[in-house]
Amino acid sequence: MPAPSASPDRQTVEVDGRRVVLTHLDKVVFPVTGHTKAQLLQYYASIAPVLVPHAAGRLASFVRAPEGPHAQRWFAKRPPAGTPEWVTTAGEADEPHIVVDSTPALVSMANLGAWEVHVPQWTVAGGRDAHDRLVLDLDPGEGAGLVLCCRVAERLRQMMEDDGLTAFPVTSGSKGLHLYAPLRPATEAAATGYAKALAARMRDEHPGLVVFSMTRSLRTGKIFIDWSQNASAKTTACPYTLRLRDRPGVATPVTWDEVASCRAAEDLVFTPEEVLRRAADHGDLLAALDDAAGRGTLP
Repeated sequence: MPAPSASPDRQTVEVDGRRVVLTHLDKVVFPVTGHTKAQLLQYYASIAPVLVPHAAGRLASFVRAPEGPHAQRWFAKRPPAGTPEWVTTAGEADEPHIVVDSTPALVSMANLGAWEVHVPQWTVAGGRDAHDRLVLDLDPGEGAGLVLCCRVAERLRQMMEDDGLTAFPVTSGSKGLHLYAPLRPATEAAATGYAKALAARMRDEHPGLVVFSMTRSLRTGKIFIDWSQNASAKTTACPYTLRLRDRPGVATPVTWDEVASCRAAEDLVFTPEEVLRRAADHGDLLAALDDAAGRGTLP
């Protein structure tokens, strides 16, 4: 996508053969950093080659915040008003969802203030009861942090490898860490059951560090392993999506070496510009997540 200039507040551009009308380009979406809407749209247009493969074929939901992170925001499942007619939709007739299967679709949704992209662990083609990914959401409670998430993640990686699964780390773009594992199609019950059992094993091994109960009062000083993200009705922040924090966060794939060397939360916090440089230098560190040859079978 050609970079929208800083002066016009409205531009029509062609993105991969699709006509997209971009509006309010001068709007400052993140006042703390000064990121404008034009800059964020350019991020999505540039990161699309590595983001779209992780969203394509899945029913997308969005966190919309047209005025930025400090204004009204809401979780949206239905296509928002203004969605171009050529954008792919799927799902039940009375509850269609956007499918982010192209750069133009991604840019169009961002133009409508849908800054966060969330997707489930199953595809439209496979169906809600054929999960092809497992995800563990490591969420630090008060007094814990990303560094402790990394230590927990390293142990979970070992446990998953012992079970024949390959784990890939992705920062949440907020304060925690996501662990993904590619699966041969598994039922919702199998995926959630395994994830909960794994979290319970980790809690039993390190009761002072980990909790897997949904009771928030138990999370202080510990890492909550959210196994429930594997329910068919739930979604997780898509890799490479922006996150609505004071500063624009990004759900960023990282290496296990980076996880091991993390000694401060800032070590694994990346700006959109840094994520674009990482993708240019290393490609998609999460590409193997969608490689059928690497899929594991739940024990």
